[in-house]
Amino acid sequence: MNQPIWRRWIEIWLVSTKLGFTSFGGPIAHLGYFQHEYVQKRKWLDQKNYADLIALCQFLPGPASSQVGISIGMLRGGVIGGVISWFGFTMPSVLLLMIAAIFLTGHNVQQEGIISGLKIVAVAVVAQAVLGMGKTLTPDRPRLAIAIGSSVVLLVWPYTFVQIGTILLAALFGIFMYRQESVEEEVELPFSKSKAGAIISLSLFFVLLAVLPLLSWKSSSIWFEMMDTFYRAGAIVFGGGHVVLPILQQEVVPHLLSKEHFLAGYGAAQAVPGPLFTFSSYLGTVVKGWSGGLLATFAMFLPSFLLVMGVLPFWNELRRNKRVRAALLGVNASVVGILLASLYDPVFVGAVSNAHDFALALICFGLLVYGKVPAFVVVMLGVAGSFILTYM
Repeated sequence: MNQPIWRRWIEIWLVSTKLGFTSFGGPIAHLGYFQHEYVQKRKWLDQKNYADLIALCQFLPGPASSQVGISIGMLRGGVIGGVISWFGFTMPSVLLLMIAAIFLTGHNVQQEGIISGLKIVAVAVVAQAVLGMGKTLTPDRPRLAIAIGSSVVLLVWPYTFVQIGTILLAALFGIFMYRQESVEEEVELPFSKSKAGAIISLSLFFVLLAVLPLLSWKSSSIWFEMMDTFYRAGAIVFGGGHVVLPILQQEVVPHLLSKEHFLAGYGAAQAVPGPLFTFSSYLGTVVKGWSGGLLATFAMFLPSFLLVMGVLPFWNELRRNKRVRAALLGVNASVVGILLASLYDPVFVGAVSNAHDFALALICFGLLVYGKVPAFVVVMLGVAGSFILTYM
């Protein structure tokens, strides 16, 4: 740690950029890449502290893997280190999805079969996420009941405010059911960031959450509307990239873009490395070109920065609170239900129109879950399969 700070920044940028180009497979896979690179290989932190960072970022709304990367960058190189870590890990995916958006909106892709294939792959990817998260986050009957109840509520009332209420209610159930769970002794995270700065970050997080909808309502500007939409989505989503799908779908379809292009972009996001929250880069580019893509990306990830900078200094005390841990168990279970509801609508409803589509979705699901085929390979196979189906 005697290394000059500027050298640490360069090292953070080089390592995070390498991860940004090579981290395929979604948030769980990203955490595996981080563990190998930051813990085992470079020993920037030990395994226990790494597990603590994962616990923190699962507690916060937003993209867990990106927030872990930001946190490691901050521990290594301060706030600037966190920004550099995020930039290196995120920009490859941002640029690739912006290019995909320009291509998909500039060609008659509906007739070419690209959109159909990407939508079908999205069915398999979300189903895989439901299966994997369900095994981890609903291991007992109470949490399984929370997940099923959340899914039923959102299938009947598919509105953003209902989703937020469902998450809050699940937190209360978690506190009631699991408040007596024992909490292990925790190793302190080596973070000395000013708590005054943390309070400013948290205050700004809530101020923007309240003010941006008013600015969007008062102004007819598409830029304020996009800033509000993507900031709010990044601020209230628990469970990572897959769970943001229903919120964004309700916000941008159909008045900003079509359901076909929305689901095609979600499928394309599976073919690139990095965080799924860069789906916002694709959506913003479809709506307003390169500048729209950059604005949507900034707005989507800004809550993550504010929350990490605001909560990390308090985490050593917060994680020892039994009620916080219990609430998190309930929230995580509700996330599974939210994702299950989104698997039906818009993903399945928008992608599968006949038996051939369903057969292709099953093949993609089998390749992902049982064949362990990388997601980007399955995307290419799904698009190819869609072309074949059009001529059968």
